[in-house]
Amino acid sequence: MSLKNKRVVITGVAGGLGRKTAELLVEHGARVVGIDVREPGDAGRVGRFLRCDLTRREELQPTIAQALDFLGGGIDILINNAGTLSLQDAGIRPTTSSRNSVDVNFWAPWTLTAELMPYLLHSHGKVINIASLFAYINAPLIPSYGAGKRAVSAFSDSLRMQYHGQISVTTMYPGFIDTGIHTDAVRQGLSVAKIIDIRPLGLKLLSFEESVESAAHGVLRACRRNYRDVGTTRLGTLSLWFARHMPRFVDAFIRTRVNYLVRRGTLKIELDQPTFP
Repeated sequence: MSLKNKRVVITGVAGGLGRKTAELLVEHGARVVGIDVREPGDAGRVGRFLRCDLTRREELQPTIAQALDFLGGGIDILINNAGTLSLQDAGIRPTTSSRNSVDVNFWAPWTLTAELMPYLLHSHGKVINIASLFAYINAPLIPSYGAGKRAVSAFSDSLRMQYHGQISVTTMYPGFIDTGIHTDAVRQGLSVAKIIDIRPLGLKLLSFEESVESAAHGVLRACRRNYRDVGTTRLGTLSLWFARHMPRFVDAFIRTRVNYLVRRGTLKIELDQPTFP
């Protein structure tokens, strides 16, 4: 399917996967509205940029109106990509950051999809929800992120079932991409990059890292095709299969890997003092 003149709204365009995907869509002739709470550098490359905190309804309504006005009153593709990652202890009460994580990663895409649903139904459009491999690959200290991304997957499934034949719904599962979303986790000592980079005797044996470029091209493919559940790369799709069909093996690998890195001192995890709402 050609993307020329397709009307696209994509969230989370300030950097990383969202920014690169928006740039590729523009290059392929799509009419793009990019939304983020932060303004990207050289915003013109992501189409029409609109600043918005998607968790605040008073900001969302005028942003949607501006987006529809720019796109000529309709939309063909919605890409819910915006996300946030923070660390929490799953054994304590939810913190302010826990609640914000679920708001951004789950409630915001549901709300935006609902607001745009009449226009998507009219165009027989497509919703692409960007979840994460962490929706199925379990890891310590990310309870709100994992829960939010798994909820997005369940939301996609329900939306797909209810509106079958009227819109198409794809859930995508990026693996680790070295972008700013990991900054807070790295500051507190949890580096996913170190967990997935296997270097016995100092020699790089295996890495599960995905490049921004390859992941963005994966999203572009999803815009053209009717996938159900898919990784942003072939390796990501394979990892998703293992996570779903061999969860005990994947759990054991992650647990063993994290414990090994902590014992070696490679990971030194110090969580921020929790602030309760």
